[in-house]
Amino acid sequence: MGLMAWGREKLGGGPPGGDLPIPELRFTVLDTELTGLDTRRDDIIAIGALHMQGSRIELGNAFQELVKPTAVLDGRTVVIHGITPSELEARPAIGGVLASFLDYAAGTVLVGHCLALDLAFLNRDARRSGKAPLRHATVDTLALFGWLRRRAIDQPAFALELPAPSLFDLAEAFEIPVEAAHSAMGDAYVTAQVFQRFLPHLQQAGVGNLSGLRRVGDPRHSLANLTDQQGHTHF
Repeated sequence: MGLMAWGREKLGGGPPGGDLPIPELRFTVLDTELTGLDTRRDDIIAIGALHMQGSRIELGNAFQELVKPTAVLDGRTVVIHGITPSELEARPAIGGVLASFLDYAAGTVLVGHCLALDLAFLNRDARRSGKAPLRHATVDTLALFGWLRRRAIDQPAFALELPAPSLFDLAEAFEIPVEAAHSAMGDAYVTAQVFQRFLPHLQQAGVGNLSGLRRVGDPRHSLANLTDQQGHTHF
């Protein structure tokens, strides 16, 4: 299934009050590690997440779980995320981990970079576990970046000319240190810092509440830019 189809089929809604100002919003910033990018045959092997209250990152209550997949780990992806089959052998299946994650994220706005991919797998696994799809409000940092860049924000980081900069492109542009690239928890923390950098610019541009965030940060806005003409995906 292509990324555009994921966006049409998989993204949930059900936000808290759309007029809530950003400082009053609670966010769950998340990242997943996968055996691959195909929702028909690949699996989540790690979920990392942390909360934010407005622009404040909460480090004391993070969510971090490894997941035993049914799919076979490919050596090419092991090189990226560094998670080996032996590390996952005794870990729980996705059903229990997903239930715990949904409890953790209850009542919050989900934030991620290229979030459509994470949501595609989470909603697929929710369906397989007999759960309803995620109904959270969702905000994609890649979509936010694109919107801010089009407004010619006076910040050198928004001069990046990549059509769909990766999380690590943005981290470098904003001088955010990356200590654990391609670990779910490490990437969630970097995403939270990128999002934190965006919030003052968004509020200065008139985006001050949840409705505005959802409008300019809709994950579907990023899908068209995630693949180039050769079909390569940018993360």
